[in-house]
Amino acid sequence: PHLPLSQVFPSQDPLDRADFNAVEYINALFPTERLDDNIRTVVRGQTNVGQDGRQALEEAQKAIQQLFGKIKDIKDKAEKSEQMVKEITRDIKQLDHAKRHLTTSITTLNHLHMLAGGVDSLEAMTRRRQYGEVANLLQGVVNVLEHFNKYMGIPQIRQLSERVKAAQNELGQQILADFEEAFPSQGTKRTGGPSNVLRDACLVANVLDPRIKQEIIKKFIKQHLSEYLVLFQENQDVAWLDKIDRRYAWIKRQLVDYEEKYGRMFPPEWCMTERIAVEFCHVTRAELSKIMRTRAKEIEVKLLLFAIQRTTNFEGLLAKRFSGCTLTDGTVKKPEVPPPSTNPFLEDETGPETDEIVIEKSDTDKPKKPKVPDSPFHGIVSKCFEPHLYVYIESQDKNLGELIDRFVADFKAQGPPKPNVDEGGAVLPSCADLFVYYKKCMVQCSQLSTGEPMIALTTIFQKYLREYAWKILSGNLPKTTSSSGGLTITSLLKEKEGSEVAKFTLEELCLICSILSTAEYCLATTQQLEEKLKEKVDASLMERINLTGEMDTFSIVISNSIQLLVQDLDAACDPALTAMSKMQWQNVEHVGDQSPYVTSVILHIKQNVPIIRDNLASTRKYFTQFCIKFANSFIPKFINHLFKCKPISMVGAEQLLLDTHSLKMVLLDLPSIGSQVVRKAPASYTKIVVKGMTRAEMILKVVMAPHEPPVVFVDNYIKLLADCSTDTFQKILDMKGLKRSEQSSMLDLFRLRLPAPPPGGDGAGSLSLSAPTPEQESSRIRKLEKLIKKRL
Repeated sequence: PHLPLSQVFPSQDPLDRADFNAVEYINALFPTERLDDNIRTVVRGQTNVGQDGRQALEEAQKAIQQLFGKIKDIKDKAEKSEQMVKEITRDIKQLDHAKRHLTTSITTLNHLHMLAGGVDSLEAMTRRRQYGEVANLLQGVVNVLEHFNKYMGIPQIRQLSERVKAAQNELGQQILADFEEAFPSQGTKRTGGPSNVLRDACLVANVLDPRIKQEIIKKFIKQHLSEYLVLFQENQDVAWLDKIDRRYAWIKRQLVDYEEKYGRMFPPEWCMTERIAVEFCHVTRAELSKIMRTRAKEIEVKLLLFAIQRTTNFEGLLAKRFSGCTLTDGTVKKPEVPPPSTNPFLEDETGPETDEIVIEKSDTDKPKKPKVPDSPFHGIVSKCFEPHLYVYIESQDKNLGELIDRFVADFKAQGPPKPNVDEGGAVLPSCADLFVYYKKCMVQCSQLSTGEPMIALTTIFQKYLREYAWKILSGNLPKTTSSSGGLTITSLLKEKEGSEVAKFTLEELCLICSILSTAEYCLATTQQLEEKLKEKVDASLMERINLTGEMDTFSIVISNSIQLLVQDLDAACDPALTAMSKMQWQNVEHVGDQSPYVTSVILHIKQNVPIIRDNLASTRKYFTQFCIKFANSFIPKFINHLFKCKPISMVGAEQLLLDTHSLKMVLLDLPSIGSQVVRKAPASYTKIVVKGMTRAEMILKVVMAPHEPPVVFVDNYIKLLADCSTDTFQKILDMKGLKRSEQSSMLDLFRLRLPAPPPGGDGAGSLSLSAPTPEQESSRIRKLEKLIKKRL
């Protein structure tokens, strides 16, 4: 049967619907009739809009005109109000001005009345010497007169001002005359004494020109010290330095006498007692300078130090008694007391425990001790001794020279210090004596002067620090029998490998450790000495204090001591290594315990290292340096002797590998070997041992590897040793016992299999150019040894 078209081709188009209505469809697409209705409604609604807008505009314009009218009315009323206020306040302002002027006039008239009356009273009191009333009145008159500074154009005011000035001048001259009468400057006999009149006169002088006060003070002090200049003239016996105590005893009596007789006459703010003492110091300084220039040849160091000590004691007494306000600008700050320190290594130089400069290991981290401000009286008299301190410096030079000679003689007489294992090594007592003497000299000289004499003393210190380093320390280091060329080249002038070298005795090892510990003590203490000297010296001279050269000298002694210890142990192991290289390793049939040469090396290590460690217990870092230097010396030498073991069988290589491992374990345990307290070895040391001995193990593993096929052998060598040197590869082939023909082809293959050099390289280096192998370092050392031997 035939199907309808709608079932064959289903469609959603409205044209295909059975109930399709064409009119509705068109109206739905084009609804023109509806639009016309809408438009017509809108147009009719807008017909009256224009008329309403014009009406609203007219109403707005009318409202604006009304508003302008009101604003104008308000403005007119405001102007009228303002005019009315001005008219009201005009009279008030006039009244205010009149009141102010009247008040000023009344005040000025009162001041004028006070001034006129005050001037009259001032003149009358001056004539009657009523200084007590004058002191109060004069200050008031001066204050009132200041109000008339702007009226000086008025003749009457100017006249009053001139009368005041005349009264002041008359008062000044009259007071000076009164003091001259009471304390005549001619002769030493005092005819006058304290009185209430003079006391009040001092109060007046406070108000007068400052020159009047200064003149009174100057004349009184001069008269008070006139007796001193007569008693201690240059030609008198008591004027010389040996009787300097009498000068200070005299001024003490005079100050007591002044306090009893004249203490209440002068105002306290004049500080007359201090002024007398200060002027005495200035006079004494000048007198001592003059007499010392005349009799310079008679000055001996003991006499000079005696005079300086008495003088500095007197200055200290003045500092405790007086504030020093007359020496400064009048404003003396109270010295700041340093806060108490919790650091036990910060010493007080005035305390009983100041005979020795304290050593602190981490001296750079030590907080600085606050410097107490100097007394204003420091050096006020003792400065005169500074030109003659060369006598003291020359004396210290002589004394230190004798002290060093005594140290040398005592060392020869008493011999080296006994082993002191329990206390971690003995520091030579002479070094403590030296720095105690240094401390004493430094403190003493700083009390005498903080200028050039301190620089001269520092130069003396430097001289004898160097002498101590070479005569006492380096000069007593044991000498090796294999060389007479001195400490600095001993390690380079060793006899050929395998020669017997005498070992140091226990006493000699302890002496080396003692000298090392002493040098470390001196190094640390010299650094502190430099800091102390810089604290004592003037700030402008601090840069000239430099003990770096002396510290370097002690560092050299430390380095030489460590090198001697390393050389001794290293030389003791040489016969064992030589025996290792002479063994017939190709004939070894089985692997057993460690070889005898390993036992010999371990024996020497166990003999020396505990002694060195115990004697360097107080200087642990230098014991670590010893271990590192020994490892850097022994391991390359062991590898060199390893290359001499040729040819080697497979079993021989296994035995050598076992021996190498045994040595590696011993070396790793070297810092704490033979110690009851097991301490982990320093990482820096462990790294050196592991790197060096691992290389030795790799060499033996390459030797043990079969050389067939050659490519695998060469690649395995490059992988294990990471060494592109043909010399090293040649030595490996020699150890394997290969024939020359086989070696030649193997070397050619080795060169072909080498990895490409890094960019910028010369192509002839090894994979470890940036970090030379112990073998390369050893080769360089041997070349240097040969070069020095040829030149010598």
